[in-house]
Amino acid sequence: MEAISIVFYSYIFISLYMLILFVLIYVNSRKELFYYPKGKPEGVSIIMPCYNESETIGEAIESLLKLDYPKKMIEIIVVDDKSKDNSADVVRKYSRKYKNVRLIVNKRNSGGAAEPTNIGVKAAKFDYVAVADADSTPDRDALMKMIGFLQADEKVGGVTCYVRAGNRNKFFEKLQAVEYAVIAFTRKLLDGVDAVYVTPGPFALYRKNVLIEIGLFDTENLTQDIEIVWRMVKNGYKSRMCLATGVSSVTPSKLRGWWRQRIRWNLGGQQTILKYKGFFLRKGMLGAFILPFFVVSLFLGLFGLSLFVYLFVRRVLFSYLATKFSLSVGTDLLALSEVNLSLSVLNFFGIVLFILGALFAVVALTIMQEEKLRNENPFMILFFLLVYLALYPLVLITSVYKHIRGDFKW
Repeated sequence: MEAISIVFYSYIFISLYMLILFVLIYVNSRKELFYYPKGKPEGVSIIMPCYNESETIGEAIESLLKLDYPKKMIEIIVVDDKSKDNSADVVRKYSRKYKNVRLIVNKRNSGGAAEPTNIGVKAAKFDYVAVADADSTPDRDALMKMIGFLQADEKVGGVTCYVRAGNRNKFFEKLQAVEYAVIAFTRKLLDGVDAVYVTPGPFALYRKNVLIEIGLFDTENLTQDIEIVWRMVKNGYKSRMCLATGVSSVTPSKLRGWWRQRIRWNLGGQQTILKYKGFFLRKGMLGAFILPFFVVSLFLGLFGLSLFVYLFVRRVLFSYLATKFSLSVGTDLLALSEVNLSLSVLNFFGIVLFILGALFAVVALTIMQEEKLRNENPFMILFFLLVYLALYPLVLITSVYKHIRGDFKW
């Protein structure tokens, strides 16, 4: 067997293994996907880091004020990271009108979300702390449905929810909506094996004492919402995923903005991997599953693209050389007996993997009640799988290059 065939079969095996794992988890937990422990209202401090968000922060604060939760049990702390626009002025209008809205202006621009979030956590007066983005709007029942996870198990340090794409007008935005739905479904499946590895910034709920105990958010990491969960798991805590509620987040409407955002996500992921590399395959959920799964997920796309490029280039080069040789000696370029229309084993597995991937996306959209996305344009799912996801290996290559150069801009 050729070395390239062994590599290809290994790629197929890993991909099918992960897919089968998700199927088994789904079969085992399908009746509890939207379950959440009934909670009771307790005080929650909502921290909102802000930098140049004057266009969206007003709507974000309004959504927090409209939460179905006792108003006396909520305080909203906006920490402005020395914005250059009038974000602070917008927040001041709300702080004058509502007693439970506070504004803290950081002494400097930290260049990230971790430092202003930490400032807000330290200033929080309640035992539960939520972190919200200044361009996101949680569902009205978000707090009530999420807090029960913390109250039901003292080892749960954080809770995330369905982060959905809020803007869905352009085709590019709809592609991200498909991606967010698939990610949320996958994350809930990981919850079935205590492997939720991130509590995304748009809206997440934590125990304040756990955040203080483990040292708050890492100000050096570009994806502090991933790193904080890994640190919680390392210290014996876990995170949960509430699929019964969600938050709408503004997604990039242009490729340039999307590219910069995904580069940052990849850089932060690489920072986190390197920080916890010593736990790889060691005892505990972090080393035994989360870290290997994260590494495989991050590099599997690059591996597949490299394999495809190699096979494509090899075939083109072989065809070119064969044609050139045939012309030079005056032989037939193609004989009917040489035409092979049979499907190779490699091609067969590749097609099967693609079909299974498409089915997984359709199932995810159905379960996430995103039928409109699923039915609006069947071509969109094909484009999502063939073109959109093919950009990620390029993002990874660029982010690795930036990592080597030490270019860690937000």
